[in-house]
Amino acid sequence: MAENCTHDCSTCGESCSERTQPHGFEKEAPNKHSSIRRVIGVVSGKGGVGKSLVTSMLAVEMNRRGYKSAVLDADVTGPSIPQAFGIHGKAEASDLGLFPARSKTGVSVMSVNLLLENETDPVVWRGPVVAGVVKQFWTDVVWGDVDFMFVDMPPGTGDVPLTAFQSLPVDGIVVVASPQELVGMIVEKAVNMAALMKVPVLALVENMSYFKCPDCGSVHHIFGESHIDDIAARHGISTVCRLPIDPKLAAATDAGTIELVQEGLLKELADKLEADI
Repeated sequence: MAENCTHDCSTCGESCSERTQPHGFEKEAPNKHSSIRRVIGVVSGKGGVGKSLVTSMLAVEMNRRGYKSAVLDADVTGPSIPQAFGIHGKAEASDLGLFPARSKTGVSVMSVNLLLENETDPVVWRGPVVAGVVKQFWTDVVWGDVDFMFVDMPPGTGDVPLTAFQSLPVDGIVVVASPQELVGMIVEKAVNMAALMKVPVLALVENMSYFKCPDCGSVHHIFGESHIDDIAARHGISTVCRLPIDPKLAAATDAGTIELVQEGLLKELADKLEADI
């Protein structure tokens, strides 16, 4: 028992033998005007591997299949989801709560960039405050009916991913990586964190996996040979997707036209999500 114990476990961060309530693992209820069927986290062990691109593409793909999809942008200090969808307005609110923005094709999006006075204003907040915002995006936003909510996590295994795993009913995660061996090691950190939190890994997505020459059709592994199959086999992950180095994807993200990309590059993963609903 901790010194000066108040016997109120709900306000205590200690892990002592007298604890009667688990600390931090109580799932938060969504806004009462929201009904969300599946919550999928998109994570990465490090930044710059295309996690937000994968999140956007998955939301677009499920929307095309007739499901109501949404993106909760949990990368509070580095939000990029609104840019990918070409959303530059401000979120609206009423007595019911905060309302997500809608993309051109109807994907619901909530991001801190929709709340800032200027899109380029930095978010200089400490970890607990950032984690609290992610919770509020779940509890205070009127999402309405959603079949698939994709949570775009910040990179790493810190406060925000931990808060999301503990507070949101995450049904599974998608881990995004690039081909370098060092990143492969970092990927395993994300996979092992999911195992600790008892959240299944639905798929590994290797971004920038290869470049296909538009002239001769030959395939080049710019960042080295892939290790993603070995990692998947070690952890019993059956679904592996590979995204090419494609200037069209980067251009669509920069232009806010990710919804116009018709590649179907994540079809296998989308099929898996559809089969599980």
